[in-house]
Amino acid sequence: MIKENQRILNVILVFIDVLVISISLVCSLWLRFKTTLFGPIGGHLGFYSYALFLLLAIIPVYLILYFAFGLYKPRRTYKNIFSEATKLIKVNILAFITLVSILFIIHQPDFSRIMLFLLAIIATFFGIIERFIIRSILKNLRVHHRNLKHILIVGDNDLAFSFARKIRNNSYLGFVISGFLGRADHVGAEIEGSQIIGTFEDLDYILETNSYDRVVLAIPLKYYYKINELVESCEKVGIKAEIIPDYIRYFPAQPSIDMIEDIPIINIRYVPLDDDFNKFLKFMSDYVISIIAIIITSPIMIITAVAIKLTSPGPVIFKQERMGHNGKTFMMYKFRSMKVQDPSEEKSEWTTRDDPRKTKVGDIIRKTSIDELPQFFNVLKGEMSVVGPRPERPYFVEQFKETIPKYMVKHQVKPGLTGWAQIHGCRGDTSIKKRIEYDIEYVENWHMGLDLAIMIKTALKKNPNAY
Repeated sequence: MIKENQRILNVILVFIDVLVISISLVCSLWLRFKTTLFGPIGGHLGFYSYALFLLLAIIPVYLILYFAFGLYKPRRTYKNIFSEATKLIKVNILAFITLVSILFIIHQPDFSRIMLFLLAIIATFFGIIERFIIRSILKNLRVHHRNLKHILIVGDNDLAFSFARKIRNNSYLGFVISGFLGRADHVGAEIEGSQIIGTFEDLDYILETNSYDRVVLAIPLKYYYKINELVESCEKVGIKAEIIPDYIRYFPAQPSIDMIEDIPIINIRYVPLDDDFNKFLKFMSDYVISIIAIIITSPIMIITAVAIKLTSPGPVIFKQERMGHNGKTFMMYKFRSMKVQDPSEEKSEWTTRDDPRKTKVGDIIRKTSIDELPQFFNVLKGEMSVVGPRPERPYFVEQFKETIPKYMVKHQVKPGLTGWAQIHGCRGDTSIKKRIEYDIEYVENWHMGLDLAIMIKTALKKNPNAY
């Protein structure tokens, strides 16, 4: 019944996607040929030609890519729209390239490439809105006990109870724990609102006499010799067994799985920016934003440079070694805000609120973060990102990596001008441990929407720890 419901939902989704793509094409045609926003209109193919191309090429290409990118898979466990939005962006980029290639192959020079570019942008925008609305409706149905899936948990340990608690506390997932199997002396007990209805040995009988959508094996390591037998019992009635490994407690983050030949390898830390497409998006956004920022802030940088030169002897730009991506060091640029000092002293001292080393101009530019503006040139050089964990001096890195758990995880992405920790007030002389917790959260949960939110909050929020 659940599979049948999923098929019906997919048919509805396909129909809505076709409608959204068609509307996007009409909007693109209107923008290109009914306005002059994108250049002179001139002569162009008729609506019939574009409608025919929609049916024969655009819709098939989009639907094939939607299926290829898993946009029709059940997505009960997603927490936000960003993962789907990223896939929709990828689909539209590939669709644009594919459709332009088709036009080249069939030698159709009169077909508007600008219109196809607009189609990609509009279809992305409408597609994200469409998926957000659909997922919100499905979430609402599940919260109100509709479209539910029933789970049998094999296990009566902390791991099993913790999993059941997560299911119970997140009703939007649409799962119901229909019972546990455990040790004989625990049968009849109620845990997290569900009963222990039998022992491991009762699995065959319980599966034959009840209907479950999923069977989750959450058993301690000492019972792992039973896994093969339990899996066979599930497969006998056509249910896939799913395993929560007991050693998950040792995973410091969301794991991912790679395959080397036919051997699965569990990566204990998932880093979204390891994905080539995500890396490309991040690179392009850094490049564009840094160029725009340099152009916009160039008057401020010129005035700052003159003020520093007139009020304090020494160089305008202060260069300091910092540790960046994968532990590689680089020279980070800042406007000099302190008196010139001995490099051996500078490398091992923190800046304090009333630091006597600061100049008058330096005090102002540090409080307003103007001293950080030259780091946009570090971004252009590929040494930094606009958003990311703040880079630290190698002297302190050597200390922190021995005393702060997981400190080096932050170096799995490029450092940034601002970051998740900074907008939470972790800047200057604040808790390094708390800062690292935010940095790791950013590393493991990156998406373009998060970067955008951090940039907006950085611009709007005054940080009391900036000194």
